[in-house]
Amino acid sequence: MNIELISESLISIGCDTLVIGHFEGETISGKAIEGLDNALAGQISALLRDQPNCVKYGKTTVIYTFNQIAAKSVILLGLGKKKEVTNDKLRALSAIALRMARQLRPMTVAAIIYDDSNKTLDTVAAAQAIVEGVILGSYQFSCYKSDKENFDPIQKVLMIQNDTPAETKLSREDLQKSLIIGQSVNFARDLVNHPANYMTPSRMVEEASHLAKQYSMELTVLELQDMEKLHMHALLAVAQGSEEPPKLLVLKHMGDVTSNEIIAFVGKGVTFDSGGISLKPSEGMQEMKDDMAGGAAVLGAMAAIAQLKPAVNIIGIIPCTENMPSGKALKPGDIITSMAKKTIEIINTDAEGRLILADGVTYARYLGATKIIDIATLTGACVVALGAIISGVLTNNDDWCQQVLEAADQTGEKMWKFPNHEDYYEQIKSTIADVKNSGGRPAGAITAGLFIAQFADNIPWVHIDIAGTVNSEKDKGYNSMGATGIGVRTLIRLAENLQKR
Repeated sequence: MNIELISESLISIGCDTLVIGHFEGETISGKAIEGLDNALAGQISALLRDQPNCVKYGKTTVIYTFNQIAAKSVILLGLGKKKEVTNDKLRALSAIALRMARQLRPMTVAAIIYDDSNKTLDTVAAAQAIVEGVILGSYQFSCYKSDKENFDPIQKVLMIQNDTPAETKLSREDLQKSLIIGQSVNFARDLVNHPANYMTPSRMVEEASHLAKQYSMELTVLELQDMEKLHMHALLAVAQGSEEPPKLLVLKHMGDVTSNEIIAFVGKGVTFDSGGISLKPSEGMQEMKDDMAGGAAVLGAMAAIAQLKPAVNIIGIIPCTENMPSGKALKPGDIITSMAKKTIEIINTDAEGRLILADGVTYARYLGATKIIDIATLTGACVVALGAIISGVLTNNDDWCQQVLEAADQTGEKMWKFPNHEDYYEQIKSTIADVKNSGGRPAGAITAGLFIAQFADNIPWVHIDIAGTVNSEKDKGYNSMGATGIGVRTLIRLAENLQKR
């Protein structure tokens, strides 16, 4: 699907479907919309008068033009109340409009990218959000569908900027940035949506190799023997039950060689999680292919960062393995030693993500990271606490955490900070080792994060638990059913923000 910027009359734009937005309780304003309404014999104003609910947030109404204008149909999109509009809502609205347009089977869709009557938002940022929404809303995972040709008919989207002042028009550079961000999220979605028999640790290496070659990033891949030399026995303990060899990927974007600051993104890459000996229930186990979504988020973010080239040093670290039961598998009651030389008592082999992140975070420190973020589908407890709406956050450094939360807020990715009270550490103390890998059900999302904190040591560290937000059960806003690509946009925005400080 191609996206182009145009400045043409709404009446004469050659397209199959034209999308126009309108705020709730507002009258028609602007020469472009007035002219379109006149050409359609007042159908738009009649709708607003007789069916005022048609412009409530997210509502869509199709108007067939019968050759009165060049477009074959018009979709009237409800924008809701003007005072409640945000960039994230515009992002979602453009995705909703695109999905509605898809039902009409158009090849070309045109949409007004900016309503000049809205003075509450930064115009370029709003326009970029709209373009991102188009990309995110267009996402469909069709890799395993036989009938790919007719899966999505839309080939071109025309973004109209007629009433936009010249100084606030979306430039082609702005458009390109939105495309890069949207496509990077969709790339991460693809990685998560693939089944586990395809998206193995070795396949994750192939995907990283492709990115490194395409965008000129440095890639290092640690094999099993390398991990043994580095004493990564927490990661290796999880991997020992699988026939698939573990991998640890490191992608580097060194955007500021004059700085000693290195930011590490560490993503959990469990490509399938059976629970190991502490086997998960069979119902829903097929969804455990998404346990590498943290790693996918890091890969997606690094793909965008390599193209946007922020002046900041970022390393993406992804420990990859399966967690499987076998005669060689890790057992409850075992004691292992991590790369950081901390001994760990295994209470539950299904608490494996924190084990591989322990070595991943330690390796980030080994590579000189001065700040660390880990992102992982870590705990069911986070889903219980925050549902599928908000990702949980834990930190050992409030200033660093605030920067992450600001980036999340700017992108519309909802995150909430868990408390980090010293009393919670009591739950993960072991009587026979330095620490145990599960503190039980109470405050499970917090104690899981605090386990990882042991390996960040004094380095500023933020943990993001995306267990609840990794998937969407239906098409909603700019999320399509399946993987959401959560975390990608926050990490990209954080990298951009850091270069400005």
